Amino acid sequence: MERDQQYVLRSVEERGVRLIHLWFTDVLGKLKSVAITPAELEAAFDEGVQFDGSSIDGFSRVHESDVLARPDATSFELLPWATRDEPSARMFCDIQNLDETPFDGDPRQVLRRNLNEARADRYSFFAAPEVEFFYFASGDPSLGKPQPLDSASYFDLTTADVSSNLRKRTIHMLEAMGIPVEYSFHEDSPSQHEIDLRYTEALDVADNIMTLRLVVKKIAMESGTYASFMPKPLNGVQGSGMHVHLSLFSGDANVFHDGSDAYGLSETGRQFTAGVLHHAREITAVTNQLVNSYKRLSEKSEAPPYIAWARNNRSALVRVPVRRRGKPSSARIEYRSPDPACNPYLAFSLVLSAGLRGISEGYELPAETSANLHDLSHHERAAMGIEPLPRSLDEALDVMEGSELVRDSLGDHIFEWFLRNKRSEWSQYQSTVTPFELERYLPTW
Repeated sequence: MERDQQYVLRSVEERGVRLIHLWFTDVLGKLKSVAITPAELEAAFDEGVQFDGSSIDGFSRVHESDVLARPDATSFELLPWATRDEPSARMFCDIQNLDETPFDGDPRQVLRRNLNEARADRYSFFAAPEVEFFYFASGDPSLGKPQPLDSASYFDLTTADVSSNLRKRTIHMLEAMGIPVEYSFHEDSPSQHEIDLRYTEALDVADNIMTLRLVVKKIAMESGTYASFMPKPLNGVQGSGMHVHLSLFSGDANVFHDGSDAYGLSETGRQFTAGVLHHAREITAVTNQLVNSYKRLSEKSEAPPYIAWARNNRSALVRVPVRRRGKPSSARIEYRSPDPACNPYLAFSLVLSAGLRGISEGYELPAETSANLHDLSHHERAAMGIEPLPRSLDEALDVMEGSELVRDSLGDHIFEWFLRNKRSEWSQYQSTVTPFELERYLPTW
């Protein structure tokens, strides 16, 4: 048995753990769980835990339903909200077929496969997300528009309000689970907050994002409030994004770094960035998977609707941050379109695949764009060769459907299921009468 598995078995015994929750996600990124007792743990490591995959969105069809949940011992953590009388723990799982081969419908296995392909080229993929979200008095849409808990803005110090206390408790719980938080602060919109996680390998980051979303919602629920990762829940204010900082390492060396370059970006970093830009339209349906996601991308704010890159221009899709002096390991790019409702395993898979395609095919990075893209006309942007991201989920799905890169990265199973599911979502949205239409047309037509 692996050393990590032996550590988990020993920890469960020494801590008196009563339940172990095995976590995994469906294709859309919803967290799922199967609980086992310590008596079943060793068998779970050896054989996996069998369950009916046909009940999980995007997993198996009825006639091929059973799959195995294989716990990843490296993700073991005690759950800080469990009672002293009944300590509990969690582990993320990889889902397998009954013959123990990777299951094609498992988003975590998709990311693992893409990371292994990068390792074959001697690259490891690191990421750090900036996760934005809102606190509201309720999550019940029948009560009217969401009611924020505060009216603060960027970096406001609101020591006495409910929101700051919720965020503080959330950070403490994340750190108790071994998830390091780099920054946290109040964001631009009322009751909007941001938690930035520390740089680490992409699979761990995706696990951490899933844990963060659960913890944020749990702390809010315990306080009688509601936390939302919906990209655009309020009119007239900025929506929530999930900017992601990215870099490739080879051993301990950050291969994006080149001290002699004007931007501090190596040829490999330039090609990776060019790949991300080149394939951005193709991957947007996954990085921005909701009908609502495109309400955020259409606003004139820090949400980037145009495909361009720059150092300090926050209207660009990709930013190359100025790194700290004497820290070559911090060389990175920031991809700014994803929102916190995406499935991080699939989103990271596609960004990595796009960047690696740029490296393998030697894509050339276009010129930096310094102008505020929101202030330019359509003709001015077209003259500069700057394309827009898809303007709707429908358009994003059309572009994704023709993408060989997305199909190869996700695999046929998830690629085809995702398109079917999201086409259905768009169809339902198109046939639904919205409050906007009633307010605008009912009184006059």
